[in-house]
Amino acid sequence: MVHLLLRFLIATLALLIGGLALTGQLQQERNLLQQVQTEGTLVVVTRLGPTTLYETGDGLAGMDYDLARGFADFLDVELRLIIARNKTEMYQALASGSAHLAAGALSIVDSRRSFFHYSTPYAEVDQHLIYRRGEPAPESVQELAGFHGARVRVMANSHAADKLRDLANSDIRQSWDIAAETDVRELLYDVWTRAIDYTIVDSNALALNQNYYPELRVAFTFDEGQELAWAFLDDGDTSLHEAAEEFLGTIREDSTLADIRERYYGYLSGFDYVGARVFLRHVTERLPQFRDTFQQAGEEYGVDWRLLAAIGYQESHWDPEAVSPTGVRGLMMLTQRTATELGVSNRLDPEESIRGGARYFASLRQRLSDDIEEPTRTWMALASYNVGMGHLQDARRITEQEGANPDSWSDIREHLPLLAQPEWYQQTRFGHARGWEPVQYVRGVRSYYALLRRITDPGQFSISPEANPEHRRQFQPRDAGHLRLPRTLEALH
Repeated sequence: MVHLLLRFLIATLALLIGGLALTGQLQQERNLLQQVQTEGTLVVVTRLGPTTLYETGDGLAGMDYDLARGFADFLDVELRLIIARNKTEMYQALASGSAHLAAGALSIVDSRRSFFHYSTPYAEVDQHLIYRRGEPAPESVQELAGFHGARVRVMANSHAADKLRDLANSDIRQSWDIAAETDVRELLYDVWTRAIDYTIVDSNALALNQNYYPELRVAFTFDEGQELAWAFLDDGDTSLHEAAEEFLGTIREDSTLADIRERYYGYLSGFDYVGARVFLRHVTERLPQFRDTFQQAGEEYGVDWRLLAAIGYQESHWDPEAVSPTGVRGLMMLTQRTATELGVSNRLDPEESIRGGARYFASLRQRLSDDIEEPTRTWMALASYNVGMGHLQDARRITEQEGANPDSWSDIREHLPLLAQPEWYQQTRFGHARGWEPVQYVRGVRSYYALLRRITDPGQFSISPEANPEHRRQFQPRDAGHLRLPRTLEALH
């Protein structure tokens, strides 16, 4: 009896061992793409910042987040994020096998190609040497090398750090600090506070931060045409990389990539130092007396109060007694006809004007076609606020006639100026319009809105503990609180 039982146990153990071996073999034979699809989860390491990932009242946002989210949907799996503090930790997450890919505004770094491979670029940027206005501005690396004692810091595992190592072997002798424990926002903040003298950052990062720190300047372009791409561990398995190439090719062809770029960078244009300084001054001197009214109107009509405030600033610089040569007046610059339709009896009363403007904007957004999705819906409503719904619809018809997408703001933006040309406006229902004005108007409102969101919600570059708790234990992001606001803005957030 004992022998029979022993045989049974041995046979069972043999079957179990064989089964485990077979399972292990099958797992080994599965490539990375198959593993991701079988497990139903794509793990992406990224980092916090205005060009990559941040938190809004409506959830997570950022160009790199949107791309990663789109790739997960393309694979029909869930997206799981690892939040790294900097590029060094992003590469560590890949090397350790904690993440399947890295998506966080990574430049293609040649020295990393021995360990990692990169996707087709999804964006191209220049790299600039940044200094603070009033400080010496070198015109080249060679000139900077002569600035004895200059404090220069760049991010580790960046293209700039790679190139500086090459320069260190040349005749140039300069004290460069290549910091692993830092990110772009910290570098720009340190230049702004004069903790360091110079740094090197991507042009897109500068564009998103310069209005916030208007004293920052470009000394010279350190390198042109740097490509941003996703990174993968180079372990011989290219299956997920190949799927990513297919995804990026698809969104490039169907204009999805262009729409994502438009969402995050479409409002950026030439930097206006005086305009930025005036805006920041008005944020502290004028906005506080109207903030409660903007908030109440926003809650009543379902519009972010900061968007309403941005409209008000674009219209009047928050001057309740503003009057234009064409007869529009008040803080939200309502026409007499629109004010009458909205029941606004006194356009110069700031509370009436703000409530009327909020109601008018909400109605414009509601009237647009259901096919137009956010945030394009908001941008088209802004254009209508400026030029009128009739002219916007004329521009949409022209856009469609020209074979472009009438539901895409980037396409509408290209065709609105045609409303000023006789050969085009004579074909329209509502006739001539200075179609370049709504383009500039939308760009301005979006810029002010982005600044107001950042001023009033500096925590948008930190992620709440509820987001991805199991991975945050492994790569804990720094608290964004140590990046202080400009002193005059601290009371507003």
